[in-house]
Amino acid sequence: MSAADVICVDGTAGRLTIGDWSCPCVIGRGGLIAAADKREGDGATPIGDWPVRAALLRPGRVDSAAAPAIPWRWIRNSDGWSDDPADPAYNRPVHLPRHTSHEHLARDDQAYDVILVLGHNDAPPVSGMGSAIFFHQWVIGANGAPKATEGCVAIAPEDMRVVLGMLRPGMALRVT
Repeated sequence: MSAADVICVDGTAGRLTIGDWSCPCVIGRGGLIAAADKREGDGATPIGDWPVRAALLRPGRVDSAAAPAIPWRWIRNSDGWSDDPADPAYNRPVHLPRHTSHEHLARDDQAYDVILVLGHNDAPPVSGMGSAIFFHQWVIGANGAPKATEGCVAIAPEDMRVVLGMLRPGMALRVT
């Protein structure tokens, strides 16, 4: 993989870099963790190279002109992502309503207006080793600063629009 194909995340410094472009980012509230030690609900961001699988965009919040040059689709109100280690669909997209624990992708806040689905714990998913590790937009907290995530990597919405234009097949997010 060439350097041009890597989205670099320095979790300690809070910087995301693609080539010579960079922006601030936030990671999980639990800090960084070795991928082998990642557990569901720990709030930590796994260290490693995670392929960018696809993009999910929220209609009405993202213009189709911003659609990336990778596979993408619109988020529907019935879209979810299983985060229940006992669910056979663990760490997979699911249709809502659902009786098991899950993330609702059509959130009220802006976090999931753009979701870049990452290849973390997905080939195949191992129950309890972390789910819904995405690259998405951050949410501003009551103190005016971006909130930490539950284990994802997040950037400002305006920076995400720049990233969408830079994406191409074969890219990966490298968390260090």
